[in-house]
Amino acid sequence: MPFEKDVLTTGEVAKICNVAPRTVSKWFDSGQLKGYRIPGSKDRRIPVAQLIKFMKAHNIPLDGIMSGRTRVLIVDDEREVTDALSKVLLEQANYEVRAACTAFAAGLEAERFKPHVLLLDIHLSDSEALAKEMAKSVRSEDELQLTKVIAMSGKLSDAQLSGLRGQGFDGYLKKPFAVRQVIDEIEKAVALVH
Repeated sequence: MPFEKDVLTTGEVAKICNVAPRTVSKWFDSGQLKGYRIPGSKDRRIPVAQLIKFMKAHNIPLDGIMSGRTRVLIVDDEREVTDALSKVLLEQANYEVRAACTAFAAGLEAERFKPHVLLLDIHLSDSEALAKEMAKSVRSEDELQLTKVIAMSGKLSDAQLSGLRGQGFDGYLKKPFAVRQVIDEIEKAVALVH
């Protein structure tokens, strides 16, 4: 198994199972998920073997445990953008990355991939309105509720971009952007959950 650690924190387990950390704490406290507490602390630790056993018993897909990496779905109709971002995010940040060129393809991929972060160009050629609606619909899907949606745009002002937070977006990137900006925005979004 390509996992570097034998023992995980509740935040790491939450990321793998695509649930909130408090859900993992409830599983632990109820005795469903076996592990131990750090002496002199309330922090919990879960052995990977126990997590796998728990996931199998509750039919939780094991794909998250196989990598433990942050999953990022890039949605942009410019192939050069998705190719460049995919390559850089994989090589520099070791994220698990997939890409889609239309809102429809993104919806299908999001269901399969269950990304932690969705980088969404809000000016997709197939439908700008559909792209914005996608950010809202992610919140209504039980398995995608924790997915953070980051808007990408080269056409909006900073003020317009910051206004997107009220429309279901967790962050924004103004094109053109530096790779470090993208990684920082992803890390900031993921840190809000884990």
